[in-house]
Amino acid sequence: MQSRKLALAAGLSLLAALPAFTWAQSKTMHPGTPEEEIRYKGAAVPIKPEDVKETLSPKAPPVSPQEFARAKQIYFERCAGCHGVLRKGATGKPLTPDITLPKGTEYLKVFIAYGSPAGMPNWQTSGELSEQDVDLMARFLQHEPPTPPEFGLKEMKATWKLLVPPEKRPTKKMNNLNLENMFSVTLRDAGEIALIDGDTKKITQIVKTGYAVHISRISASGRYLFVIGRDAKIDMIDLWTPTPTTVAEIKVGLEARSVETSKYKGYEDKLAVAGTYWPPQFVIMKGDTLEPVKIVGTRGMTVDTQEYHPEPRVAAIVANHHKPEFVVNVKETGKVILANYADLNNMKFTEIAAARFLHDGGWESTQRYVMMAANQSNKISVIDTVEGKQAALVDVGKIPHPGRGANFVHPKFGPVWATSHLGDETVSLIGTDPKKHPKQAWKVVQTLKAQGGGSLFIKTHPKSKNLWVDTTLNPESAISRSIAVFDINNLDKGFVSLPIAEWAGIKDDGAKRVLQPEYNKAGDEVWFSVWSAKNQESAIVVVDDKTRKLKAVIKDPRLITPTGKFNVYNTQKDVY
Repeated sequence: MQSRKLALAAGLSLLAALPAFTWAQSKTMHPGTPEEEIRYKGAAVPIKPEDVKETLSPKAPPVSPQEFARAKQIYFERCAGCHGVLRKGATGKPLTPDITLPKGTEYLKVFIAYGSPAGMPNWQTSGELSEQDVDLMARFLQHEPPTPPEFGLKEMKATWKLLVPPEKRPTKKMNNLNLENMFSVTLRDAGEIALIDGDTKKITQIVKTGYAVHISRISASGRYLFVIGRDAKIDMIDLWTPTPTTVAEIKVGLEARSVETSKYKGYEDKLAVAGTYWPPQFVIMKGDTLEPVKIVGTRGMTVDTQEYHPEPRVAAIVANHHKPEFVVNVKETGKVILANYADLNNMKFTEIAAARFLHDGGWESTQRYVMMAANQSNKISVIDTVEGKQAALVDVGKIPHPGRGANFVHPKFGPVWATSHLGDETVSLIGTDPKKHPKQAWKVVQTLKAQGGGSLFIKTHPKSKNLWVDTTLNPESAISRSIAVFDINNLDKGFVSLPIAEWAGIKDDGAKRVLQPEYNKAGDEVWFSVWSAKNQESAIVVVDDKTRKLKAVIKDPRLITPTGKFNVYNTQKDVY
């Protein structure tokens, strides 16, 4: 009993050193950590608790089987996105028994309840977890981490379905759809995508997919649409059939984010690749059937401290235009892997030491250099895909999250690539022309101030003079429901805020978060998702890019939680 009191006292004394905050504040915010950052880190992982192997530690405090099941669910829903599935640490600290057992239950309860300035949410005082749940999690964390199953070739092939073999597909386009101006729109919580005609603004088709589709990618020919959900299910849709049809599907793991197809000359449509968060690996598949043929594991040493990491997740993947390679981001180790697919039996890998916590990114305008965001390191890694090496590592704002970024010609500094940030209100412009503007190349040439933190995407178009920045995760509703737009030719003037959610004309009181600007093929329209909960109305708002005026609102009961939108032509050609 005395030791428990001492542990609690130690925890409370540490809390006394934290920045002062009132009880009322603790209900809505966390001291020292912006709410938009907490929202980003706290994403659930789609791993089923019942599929995870349990190991009880005799030295740890008792946890009943029913409590263990409950604790696993809480952990995968609330904690794994930050601390890792195996509790070895990711953007958050490790929580393995060698660390948690010496701390003890009372000590851990304090931190779970009140959080810390380093980013740990205040789970109890915010109302997210009950006092009983906090006590349970403090005991649970002292046991060995439950381990999800591996997912190899056997497991993948068991899920693989070739619904329409290549020989039974049409040899030419069999519909009148303007495919190049088609949008693949993620209906996140419905487990679907909507194919929307960019000309008529009508939903052409709703396609069943996996849960929470993360991205859509188009094959080099523009024929096949690949979508991957966070549950690691890939659907391959043939856009040439009379009605776009799912022709193959596969599950490549338990959690995933990325899919891409081969684009190097001679390999168009030949291969597809997907990266998973669990297990930590990527798999290469046949591009016309999704049959898995090669799995590459990513477990290994970190680039900075050279420590072994058992759970380095695969984030963004892009297809090299200059070599038969996939450019693969490995998040926790901070490595960019150039995977040469010319000979799958004798694969060659170039391992580039970038920076930890690599996430998303995209091409600069010449499509030679890939700009990869290492979000928690606050850096952009510039990968030269011709030379096969890192050209630079650029310091930017807090938690860069560019999506694919935005390319345009700066009136003073020449070609630049832009990223917005989750952790602050800035936009960093990086020079990208080492030939004609060598003094500006791979440096932040200008920092813009947008309307707030919590940005997920930034976008422009080669034919546009506008730069659009969303603030989807900002805690202020007026900010999360609007969009900031800059005049590229007059950046010093600052941004104009447009009330996109208000333009949607949604009557209920949903979140109405504005998300992800996406251009049509012509570059004269920009589309925005207005995202509310599954049981509330959402919409797509279309804005005239030249006038910045409302052009159309797309509403339909089937538009359930629309998030990402991917124009077929722009995605196929890497136009952004």
